[in-house]
Amino acid sequence: MNLKKALSAAILIKITFIAQAQTSTQDTSFKPYSQNIPGTSTSFKMVAIPGGSFMMGGGESDKSKNEDEAPAKKVTISPFWMGAFEVTHDEFDLFFRDEATPVNSTVDAVTRPTPQYIDLSWGMGKTGGFPVNSMSQDAAMMYCRWLYQKTGFFYRLPTEAEWEYACRAGSTTVYPFGDDARDLGKYAWFKGNSKEKYHKVGQKLPNAWGLYDMLGNVSEWTLDQYDEKYFVSLSDNAVDPLTPPATRYPRTIRGGSYLDDASVLRSSARKHSEASWNKRDPQIPKSRWWLTDAMFVGFRLVRPLKQPSAEEADAFYKQYLKN
Repeated sequence: MNLKKALSAAILIKITFIAQAQTSTQDTSFKPYSQNIPGTSTSFKMVAIPGGSFMMGGGESDKSKNEDEAPAKKVTISPFWMGAFEVTHDEFDLFFRDEATPVNSTVDAVTRPTPQYIDLSWGMGKTGGFPVNSMSQDAAMMYCRWLYQKTGFFYRLPTEAEWEYACRAGSTTVYPFGDDARDLGKYAWFKGNSKEKYHKVGQKLPNAWGLYDMLGNVSEWTLDQYDEKYFVSLSDNAVDPLTPPATRYPRTIRGGSYLDDASVLRSSARKHSEASWNKRDPQIPKSRWWLTDAMFVGFRLVRPLKQPSAEEADAFYKQYLKN
């Protein structure tokens, strides 16, 4: 095949891919699906989360709620898909080892993570379904962007509001399964049963919407800048609220982890990132990818039903990766 024919074939393949991606976007009905990561045998499951309204924050009956969870407000959420499981090492390592993606520590484009300087799984397990951990919000967002480039579908982290809405799955109780913390062990790995390590995803019972490990195992990044007065400033009947990023710290995480007690795993419980999570990083400057002292943090994917344009998606990723 001469150069002209090879170029024509490449262009045709590219056009076909774009057409297929556009058709898939238009024809996909709102239901659960399994997404293959192109060029690999690895796939992940996405659950359809219906839009609706709920009371976000700690309710009156929740005696363990903190000041940053109140007062509860009514919030409306648009439909989206959410990962049935936390992102695993198996999935993230495809990004980590993608030779087509250059290593670039500036984290301003679709780049591979820098090599880990120590074993950031801390011996808890990697292959076979363990949740990926110890990565910064930057790293989680870069994985989302890489996945967007690979699949043609826009993936991101959930907002705080989306996360709590999906976690509650229609419930109004302290936990998605009720108010009794004694039942927590059926649904979550936490301080009381984890033996101080994370476990393979999907080993516990899911919530009512088919989401596993929303509580415990590893805490999960959200999009929001953390604001302790979030609920004070949040308007009643807000639609898809988000506190955009302004500074690198603090950002909100949800769900609690294998190191936390039951009170931190409540549906409305909030925690936030801290600079100290990377205090033992030996590099100068400290890594934007890895967190030496946040072995308990991971993430979960969201794909909104309404997909942004390519320009909107690019602007979104740049906004989150500039700080």
